[in-house]
Amino acid sequence: MAAPLRLLSRLTVVTGGGSGIGRAVCQRFAAEGASVVVADVNEDSANETLQSLPQDYRGQKHSVVGVEVSSKESVERMVTTIQRGYFQPPSVCVSAAGITRDEFLLKMEEGDFDRVVQVNLKGTFLLTQAVSRALVASGSPKGSIITVGSIVGKVGNIGQVNYSASKAGVEGLTRTAAKELSRFGIRCNCVLPGFITTPMTEKVPEKVINMITSMIPLGRLGQPAEVADACAFLASDDSRYITGVSIEVTGGLFIG
Repeated sequence: MAAPLRLLSRLTVVTGGGSGIGRAVCQRFAAEGASVVVADVNEDSANETLQSLPQDYRGQKHSVVGVEVSSKESVERMVTTIQRGYFQPPSVCVSAAGITRDEFLLKMEEGDFDRVVQVNLKGTFLLTQAVSRALVASGSPKGSIITVGSIVGKVGNIGQVNYSASKAGVEGLTRTAAKELSRFGIRCNCVLPGFITTPMTEKVPEKVINMITSMIPLGRLGQPAEVADACAFLASDDSRYITGVSIEVTGGLFIG
């Protein structure tokens, strides 16, 4: 079944677009008619995503921009590059860039804690700030900022004190941004994936994956495209009266 064309003429930027959930979001947005800027620290991976994007509609133009999301200078340069290339700021952005550096609390190095927070939380802050500033300055009537948190930001996860903390922060940041930016017509919402089949989960031992799967009411890990479905809804006018919420895409994991 063809995707609905809810994002025709929308300019979108997706960080972490080179793989996993970010790549799936890029593909879904393009299928719905959006022009997609694939942003990633790994430009080779971003170009692989670019090659997979449909470009079937008049005015649709995709591109790649390299970005280090933990650097204010890099994020601001990315937004400036987009505005110069498209003569407008992106009206939709998705913060899908993220990393893990897993270790038990008693053994975790400070540098591993800091790096995860810098990419996952600070990176989300910098992108949200840069895009919303550009939208407000341009007088755009509306925008949709979508952040990618995680269910473990709500419930915690053994061996992921840094990742869990960073994703809990993303959810709090999103709610606050929604309150501050709503008067400018900018909606901010968070997607909370559960355990999704991505390059991140490929590092997890099989016995752990089997244990996790047994806890999921729907009986399987999720697919990146299923997270992209939620992002496409939040990017579109179908969610025009929704802001400051978190949507769990978990297969029912940790219900209640």
